[in-house]
Amino acid sequence: MSEAGDGYVDGDVNTLDEALAPTAVGVLEYVARTLADEPDAVSVDTERRGRTVVLSLRVGPDDMGRVIGRRGRTAQALRSLVAAAGARDGVTTSVDIVD
Repeated sequence: MSEAGDGYVDGDVNTLDEALAPTAVGVLEYVARTLADEPDAVSVDTERRGRTVVLSLRVGPDDMGRVIGRRGRTAQALRSLVAAAGARDGVTTSVDIVD
Protein backbone atom coordinates (compact mmCIF):
# COMPACT_ATOMS: atom_id res chain seq x y z
CA MET A 1 0.00 0.00 0.00
CA SER A 2 1.14 3.52 -0.59
CA GLU A 3 2.15 5.67 2.35
CA ALA A 4 -0.79 8.04 1.97
CA GLY A 5 -3.24 5.23 2.74
CA ASP A 6 -5.35 6.21 -0.27
CA GLY A 7 -6.14 2.62 -1.28
CA TYR A 8 -3.63 2.33 -4.11
CA VAL A 9 -1.11 -0.48 -4.31
CA ASP A 10 2.43 0.34 -5.41
CA GLY A 11 2.74 -0.35 -9.11
CA ASP A 12 -1.02 -0.10 -9.66
CA VAL A 13 -1.77 1.41 -13.08
CA ASN A 14 -4.17 3.86 -11.47
CA THR A 15 -1.60 5.28 -9.07
CA LEU A 16 -0.89 8.97 -9.56
CA ASP A 17 2.79 9.77 -9.36
CA GLU A 18 4.35 12.78 -7.67
CA ALA A 19 4.07 14.94 -10.80
CA LEU A 20 0.31 14.79 -11.30
CA ALA A 21 -0.40 14.36 -15.03
CA PRO A 22 2.98 15.52 -16.43
CA THR A 23 1.91 15.24 -20.08
CA ALA A 24 -1.29 17.22 -19.48
CA VAL A 25 0.62 19.93 -17.59
CA GLY A 26 3.23 20.15 -20.34
CA VAL A 27 0.60 20.49 -23.07
CA LEU A 28 -1.32 23.16 -21.15
CA GLU A 29 1.82 25.18 -20.39
CA TYR A 30 3.09 24.96 -23.95
CA VAL A 31 -0.17 26.05 -25.59
CA ALA A 32 -0.85 28.79 -23.03
CA ARG A 33 2.68 30.22 -23.39
CA THR A 34 2.30 30.17 -27.16
CA LEU A 35 -0.98 32.08 -26.98
CA ALA A 36 0.16 34.62 -24.38
CA ASP A 37 1.89 37.93 -25.03
CA GLU A 38 3.57 37.48 -21.63
CA PRO A 39 4.68 33.83 -21.58
CA ASP A 40 6.59 34.31 -18.33
CA ALA A 41 3.32 35.11 -16.54
CA VAL A 42 1.88 31.68 -17.38
CA SER A 43 1.79 29.15 -14.55
CA VAL A 44 -0.02 25.87 -13.97
CA ASP A 45 -0.79 24.43 -10.54
CA THR A 46 -2.06 20.89 -10.08
CA GLU A 47 -4.32 19.50 -7.41
CA ARG A 48 -5.99 16.15 -6.99
CA ARG A 49 -9.72 16.23 -6.21
CA GLY A 50 -11.02 12.72 -5.87
CA ARG A 51 -10.21 10.87 -9.08
CA THR A 52 -9.68 14.06 -11.09
CA VAL A 53 -6.53 16.13 -11.50
CA VAL A 54 -7.42 19.82 -11.60
CA LEU A 55 -5.02 22.08 -13.48
CA SER A 56 -5.30 25.75 -12.54
CA LEU A 57 -4.02 28.01 -15.31
CA ARG A 58 -2.88 31.53 -14.46
CA VAL A 59 -1.99 34.05 -17.14
CA GLY A 60 -1.31 37.77 -17.18
CA PRO A 61 -4.37 40.05 -17.07
CA ASP A 62 -3.90 41.15 -20.69
CA ASP A 63 -3.78 37.53 -21.88
CA MET A 64 -6.98 36.35 -20.20
CA GLY A 65 -9.12 37.15 -23.25
CA ARG A 66 -6.72 35.33 -25.57
CA VAL A 67 -6.79 32.17 -23.48
CA ILE A 68 -10.57 32.17 -23.11
CA GLY A 69 -11.34 33.22 -26.68
CA ARG A 70 -14.62 34.28 -28.21
CA ARG A 71 -17.51 32.57 -26.50
CA GLY A 72 -14.98 30.39 -24.67
CA ARG A 73 -13.97 28.47 -27.76
CA THR A 74 -10.23 28.64 -27.11
CA ALA A 75 -10.74 27.58 -23.49
CA GLN A 76 -12.87 24.64 -24.61
CA ALA A 77 -10.22 23.60 -27.14
CA LEU A 78 -7.56 23.79 -24.39
CA ARG A 79 -9.71 21.60 -22.16
CA SER A 80 -10.12 19.03 -24.94
CA LEU A 81 -6.36 18.91 -25.62
CA VAL A 82 -5.55 18.60 -21.94
CA ALA A 83 -8.16 15.85 -21.51
CA ALA A 84 -6.50 13.86 -24.30
CA ALA A 85 -3.05 14.39 -22.75
CA GLY A 86 -4.44 13.42 -19.34
CA ALA A 87 -5.80 10.20 -20.82
CA ARG A 88 -2.26 9.41 -21.94
CA ASP A 89 -1.20 9.90 -18.31
CA GLY A 90 -4.09 7.68 -17.20
CA VAL A 91 -6.00 10.40 -15.35
CA THR A 92 -9.12 12.48 -15.81
CA THR A 93 -8.32 16.18 -15.98
CA SER A 94 -10.14 19.45 -15.53
CA VAL A 95 -8.80 22.91 -16.43
CA ASP A 96 -9.67 26.00 -14.40
CA ILE A 97 -8.62 29.38 -15.76
CA VAL A 98 -7.88 31.54 -12.72
CA ASP A 99 -7.57 35.32 -12.70
